[in-house]
Amino acid sequence: MILGLGSDVVDIRRIADVIERHGARFLERVFTEEERRKAERRTEKIRVATYAKRFAAKEAASKALGTGFRAGVYWRDLGVINLSSGQPTMAMTGGAAARLAALTPPGMLAEVALTMTDEFPYAQAMVIISARPLA
Repeated sequence: MILGLGSDVVDIRRIADVIERHGARFLERVFTEEERRKAERRTEKIRVATYAKRFAAKEAASKALGTGFRAGVYWRDLGVINLSSGQPTMAMTGGAAARLAALTPPGMLAEVALTMTDEFPYAQAMVIISARPLA
């Protein structure tokens, strides 16, 4: 059962401009420590695209939750992580986790599917939140 769907497209150049203007202040406000570590390990050529994809993923996830960035859902409550297979997914904490729990019917387990891509100058992400029976 699908609980929520969200998508977002962001201009990589816009993210580059924001990083140039606000630097660490922006990065620390929006991205988790793990996301920043991953992006900073990338070559300079793809570092900004890495941030842009994660920015789009957070926007898409907030839409899938049905709240946007309000009702207690904050940027760092949504973190892009990779499963051991390398597949990306979204870790939700704080207000995002609370909203996910409220969306999930009793006896069901929520699952978050995430796909991200970039083709300069754009980065795009889609999130589907679904639920399946616990047993």
